[in-house]
Amino acid sequence: MSDSNDGVSFLGSSAYADSVPRRLKLFYAIGASAETIFGVAFNAFNFFFYTNIMGIPGTLAGLAITIALFFDAVTDPLVGAWSDRWRSKLGRRHPFMFAAPLPVMICLFFIYSPPTFLGDTGLFLWLTVLTVLMRSSITLFHVPHLALGAELSADFTERTRIMSLNTLLGSLGGYGTYVIALTFFFNKTPEYDNGLLNAAAYPSLAISAAILGGTVMLASTVLTLKVIPLLPPMRDDIERFSLTSFLLDLKSALTNRNYLMLLIGYLLLSATLGTRDTIGLHMNTYYWELVPSQIRYFALAGLLAALFGYAVTAPLHNRFEKKPVLIVGLIFLLFFATAPVLLRIFGLFPENGTDALMPALMVFYLLTLIFGVILLISAMSALADIADEHELNTHRRQEGIFYAARSFFAKASSGLGHLLAGIAIDVIDFPVGAEPGTVDPDTIFSLGLIDGPIAVIPGIIAVFFYLKYRLTRSRHEEIQAELERRRVITNGSSS
Repeated sequence: MSDSNDGVSFLGSSAYADSVPRRLKLFYAIGASAETIFGVAFNAFNFFFYTNIMGIPGTLAGLAITIALFFDAVTDPLVGAWSDRWRSKLGRRHPFMFAAPLPVMICLFFIYSPPTFLGDTGLFLWLTVLTVLMRSSITLFHVPHLALGAELSADFTERTRIMSLNTLLGSLGGYGTYVIALTFFFNKTPEYDNGLLNAAAYPSLAISAAILGGTVMLASTVLTLKVIPLLPPMRDDIERFSLTSFLLDLKSALTNRNYLMLLIGYLLLSATLGTRDTIGLHMNTYYWELVPSQIRYFALAGLLAALFGYAVTAPLHNRFEKKPVLIVGLIFLLFFATAPVLLRIFGLFPENGTDALMPALMVFYLLTLIFGVILLISAMSALADIADEHELNTHRRQEGIFYAARSFFAKASSGLGHLLAGIAIDVIDFPVGAEPGTVDPDTIFSLGLIDGPIAVIPGIIAVFFYLKYRLTRSRHEEIQAELERRRVITNGSSS
């Protein structure tokens, strides 16, 4: 049997059949920390900066981010499909990864350095354009980087180990940036009791994050160059990237039922996460009345969660398969995420300012993140398995388009979450630049409802789609055996 020429097809499927060298896994995974350095520097602070510091309406700030995310969502599958079909001495993925660092660095700086003379409309346009450019540049690294990880091994559990380390180092980069920002950039000053209200701190953070993130991103790209000769080559008779080939690749990917169920579930979950991420600083600053020196401890909980998730996810997949781990992870994530607000509503959570508040918040936050990490690793590992199933059914190898299409829908959904959060901030008439403890209690109550019970509704619906995922270990082993048989026949016929 010969491979079809109407898609991306390879003579092999991975650089390493079983175990990937630890050093290579490390070099690959540090790329994730670069992404999260940029991600946290932007996502964690930009909404708060533009609403509470620059003073533009929450709807405009949310809309700017939403537009950028929708634009980014479109570029993700384009870059994925393009990298699937790219031919060069640097392979398929690395040329895109090399193109990313510099524009991301420049955009991050200017996002936090808007001209002082701009009004609300000008600031909205400034944020929109720069965010579009920044997120598109990150895509040049993010999508090929994920696809490269899927190509490193064909083993069911080794893929989980690769994605576990990728998630761990991504968490280290992101939460490390959060801790550094709240410790050294947003610390208390004589002028500002709450350093998050200090406008001068944001450009300094942007410069530091840009230099660090760009350096790490470039290092991961350079240090993984040696794997290029080991990756499966693309056949010469495969057509180059075009809009037509892209649309056909995307259509083909969406015909895979397992992929579609995982995709819809992730779309719904992203709406939940997008809403909660957008108002996260508002919740910590005004609902729980925490200061930056306290908020930073949540990042430490995140690091612990990443370490725990890294250690347990692969053994869990060995013991329980990926599907039940996905479902249980999602259910517990949603439960622990919304529990503090619900307990506060019923008068069962420690009051603000008490010694018991921070430990209680830390416990729930830690548990939320542990299950979130396990869920993320499981989903990323499952996508690599789905790519194998897709190759068997269609003779096409499309890691890039699979990861990119997932990102497309996730970002579109997350963008909607950002917009809804921005609108909600305006609907409840949340004041600009208010000092913690001075906001009307009814407004604070409404803020909690948005972050808790309302935000998790899409995530609850996602559970039902994850239940429809069907790819098991035994089925994956059958797929791998058939793919190997096919490659032997192909190699024999071409020799």
